[in-house]
Amino acid sequence: MNLSAQKLPPCRGYWIEGDTPPSGDIKTVQSALYAVTRPLVLVDKGEGSPAAVSGGCLVSEFSTDAGILKSAGSGKKSYPLLAFAPALRPEDMGDADFKNRHHLRYACITGAMANGITSAAMVEAMARSGMMGVFGAAGLTLPEVEKAIFDVQNKLGDLPYGFNLIHSPGDPELEAAVADLYLRRNVYRICASAYLNLTLPLVRYRVSGIHQTPQGDIVCPHQIIAKVSREEVARKFFSPPPDKFLAQLVENRQISPQQAELARHIPMADSLTAEADSGGHTDNRPAISLLPTIMALRDDMVRICGYPHTIPVGLGGGIGTPHATAAAFAMGAAYVLTGSVNQACVEAGTSDTVKRLLAETAQADVTMAPAADMFEMGVRVQVLKRGTMFAQRATKLYELYSAYDCLEKVPGNIQALLERDYFKCSLNEAWENTRAFFRQRDPHQLTRAEQDPHYKMALVFRSYLGQSSRWATTGNPDRRMDYQIWCGPAMGAFNAWVRGSFLEAPEQRNTVTIAMNFLFGACILTRAHWIRSQGVILPFNAAAYAPMPFDRIIERLHLPKRP
Repeated sequence: MNLSAQKLPPCRGYWIEGDTPPSGDIKTVQSALYAVTRPLVLVDKGEGSPAAVSGGCLVSEFSTDAGILKSAGSGKKSYPLLAFAPALRPEDMGDADFKNRHHLRYACITGAMANGITSAAMVEAMARSGMMGVFGAAGLTLPEVEKAIFDVQNKLGDLPYGFNLIHSPGDPELEAAVADLYLRRNVYRICASAYLNLTLPLVRYRVSGIHQTPQGDIVCPHQIIAKVSREEVARKFFSPPPDKFLAQLVENRQISPQQAELARHIPMADSLTAEADSGGHTDNRPAISLLPTIMALRDDMVRICGYPHTIPVGLGGGIGTPHATAAAFAMGAAYVLTGSVNQACVEAGTSDTVKRLLAETAQADVTMAPAADMFEMGVRVQVLKRGTMFAQRATKLYELYSAYDCLEKVPGNIQALLERDYFKCSLNEAWENTRAFFRQRDPHQLTRAEQDPHYKMALVFRSYLGQSSRWATTGNPDRRMDYQIWCGPAMGAFNAWVRGSFLEAPEQRNTVTIAMNFLFGACILTRAHWIRSQGVILPFNAAAYAPMPFDRIIERLHLPKRP
């Protein structure tokens, strides 16, 4: 008795044998499953388990071609068809419209990790591989952002890339200056992140240069990929630019009345990323609930606003394995956006110490902490808690800010603790250092602080939070316990998946290699799902996918190797 035999599904047609007979060997079935550039056919060989085939001729149960049916009796063996899965290449995943809009081969983006963690090198690597990287401009000075623009544009030319524009309610002048820089330096694609409301600089970027072709099509040169986790914010990006901002731009003579009228017929965002449980700014939303909700809202808004085209919606947050990638595309994501897993890559603009900490992270090793850029609002970011005390210390600072209205009212023993462990100087020195920073960065903040002791307290506390991310990216050894490392649970899922493979070591983690593993693995897992949905049980571990070197993936896809 064959204990491994399974109850096979009904015959769906026949496969007429070619030069190679069918084989139920697990390695043969797995190899056929991995051959994503070719259809996968499984037949009943009479052994109680599915067998993979190659070559030959497939005759479906609905075939009426007499010539093909006649060939079944021409001396060649025929076998009942159990399941069929078409070819599915990595470039087939995702939304074709999204890929066409942004001139991509693959529907994959690396998210904009702040302080240049998503570096110019990472952006270049992604672009040269048919994907897209978004430079992490948040937290950098204008000269630093401008240098990155020069580097990226000089190396990439017309290849796709993006830059980040982050909502800065505490520093609106910086947000406006960065938006102006993007317009001046011809950055035609940005990722708008952490927005709670639309702002004038963001709207100005979107509608600058808008015009109509002789055929009547509205052309908007500046593209926005929004990243949101709330329906109310998504609605703002699915809507046309607000009239009040268009009126201001007309009044300021930054756009014409005709351009304002055209702008009333376009959405604020060309594409939108539903941001689930991610590193950094996040609402810890479950992807399986968030994405369908945002897509349904998108459909309603496209219908209500009468747009001629839909708005692609992708998924970010939690993309740390091929399984998550496959799930995102199965739910209808136009593209996937990765972040946490890229922070440990060789191209990431952060320290080797941080990369090693991230490579040891488990899914439970993350927590929420106050955000530096929205400290007074109580906004929180997701960070690594293993190997650093930042989350505890940042939370303590917010508790003190909420309990006392000035630094002087903080009890003396707690002041001593702050001076010894947090600022490593007196609170007066901490204020002087903060004042020196804002004297160069934004003097208006000092005017307010001198009139409002509570705001002065916020600036001093924010200085710790702001510097903590720089200490991490530079690898300051004296501040290791204060490192602020943005990280979501995807990092732990990735580490569990790569354990024991070549990708376990941080120095082997190449951005494009990881992205291609996610996409190639997602193709295999998707094809396996198609087979199972036809009632066939695959041999144990036949659909298992372990990390594979980039050149091996390229070889299987019959693509040219990297130079």
